This record gives sequence, structure tokens and C-alpha cells, in this order.
Amino acid sequence: MEKIYLSDAGPKVSPAVYGFWRWDDTSEAGSREVERIVNFCLEKGINTFDHADRYGKYACEKLFGEVIKRKSFRREEVVLFSKCGVVVPHAADPSIRLKYYDTSSEHIVKSVENSLRNLHTDYLDIFLLDHLDPLSNLEETALALERLRTAGKIRNVGVSGFTVFQHQLLTSYLKLPIVTHHIELNLLQTEALDNGQLDYIKQRYMRPLAAAPLADGRIENGTDELAVRVHNKLEEIGKKYDANIESVAVAWIIKLGALPLIGTRSEQRIQHIIDAFDIKLDQQDWYDLYNTSKGESLQFDDLKI
Repeated sequence: MEKIYLSDAGPKVSPAVYGFWRWDDTSEAGSREVERIVNFCLEKGINTFDHADRYGKYACEKLFGEVIKRKSFRREEVVLFSKCGVVVPHAADPSIRLKYYDTSSEHIVKSVENSLRNLHTDYLDIFLLDHLDPLSNLEETALALERLRTAGKIRNVGVSGFTVFQHQLLTSYLKLPIVTHHIELNLLQTEALDNGQLDYIKQRYMRPLAAAPLADGRIENGTDELAVRVHNKLEEIGKKYDANIESVAVAWIIKLGALPLIGTRSEQRIQHIIDAFDIKLDQQDWYDLYNTSKGESLQFDDLKI
């Protein structure tokens, strides 16, 4: 896969990104399982990996760090994302009673230091705020991010799950450019096209990262009305391109300029996502899928000249 710029401010990443947000059970998925997935991705040209402090019940970064420590690959060969902001209860910290957001300067600095230690690296290529805590002091939040960049501990800043207004708000405090925004985007979840998220991301000259590109398996195996309707349309269009329905579903995302954020451990599904880059989806086929997802055809008012 040829590397591309994530935004006009950089950095270069692979067109598909592997993320560990679905690794909830790490008891059986040790560092060897992480190594298997990472090596498979690297063989396929995917060199960009997305972490968060909380993924895998706060264990995934350590598992990935063990792989780095074994020198299975060189640190400079990969692009590492990490993030903080969503705090969830876990056994290692009984003081956390419920899920909440924390993007305070103190929490950001602590999270970055922990991520660097767990990942056995001196820097994060991109550090993201995962949702915005309305209680945080944004001046202090912005200053913490800027100081971490000056210290060389993070190289770029991004956000995840922000509304358009939250994105604008943080931008107004930061001197640094925001280089990426992770949003949920797939054929079963198209809200980002309607609420302005996608438009604003493009306005800021960034490529959106589409989390859950296969809707957590619903596109293939979902039994609800929407999933079945979209599945059938994907089968119909897939025959035209001689392609798997999951590949066509991801090609729909790619045509929007988005980068799919892979979460599956299945090598076959990862391959389906990679195959999507070879599909040149016709514009009318794109709208056929979009209309199927929305359950309606686009309506145009009569033009009066």
C-alpha cells in the first residue's frame, strides 16, 4: 500500500489503519496474537496502528509494547496512534466507579507517559483526545498538548468522536493543527454525512478515519431490517465488480476519501478491506448503496428557471 498524507500537515500513514478497540478480551490474546496480526498487516502494507489507554481493559498497549521490545519490527517502520479521554471501570483501578470523560491536562500528561512506557517508545506519531470532557479547562488542555509536542513525546494531535462544534472549539484554543478525526462511518451508520462532521473534516484538509467500517460484522451477519436490506444490495452490486460484499462496503467509504479503521482479528476480513482499494465504485452504485441505507431515493425539488 502506498503511504498517503493524513492531512495537509501530515504525517504519512497507510491508507488503511489497524485499531485495537475491539480487543476487549486479552486474556487469551497475548502478545503473540498481537504479533500475528501486526505482522500480517505489515505484510499487506498496513503500517499504521491505533491504540488508546483503555483498549483491552488497559492491556493492549502493553501487549503491543512487548512485540516492539522483541524487535519483531523497527519502531520507525510503524506509525502509532494513541488516545485518552474515555475512562472506564477496570480491575486495576477500583476508584473508577463508572464510565466518564476526562480531557484535563493532568489526565492527558499521565496517559501519554503511560502509553510511552507501555509501548516501549519515545514518542507517539499521533495523540488523540477521545471525546471531549465539558468540565476540562481547554486552555490548560491545549497547553498540555503543545508542551508534549515541544518535548517530542507526541508529534501530532487528533480527535475522536467530537461533534463539529467541539472540533471547532478545541481548534480555537490550539496553536497546533488537528490532523485527524476518528468518526463512526459505514453503510449502516451514515450520520456523519448529515451532521456536518464529514464536511468539516474535509474543510480542515484532513482525511477522516472511519471506525467500524464493517459495522462490527453487521454488514455480513446482521439480521435486522437495515442490515439485511444493505446486505442484499451489496450482493447485487458485488456481482458487477466480482467482489465480496465487505470489500464493496469499504469501497463505499473509500470513495468518500475516508480511511477504514480495521478492528477484526480475522485475516480474511482484513484482506476483504484491503481488496476494497482495487474497486473503483461507480458514482451511481455509490448512491444506490447510500439510498438503500437511508431507505429512500434522493428527492429533488423542481427547478424553476
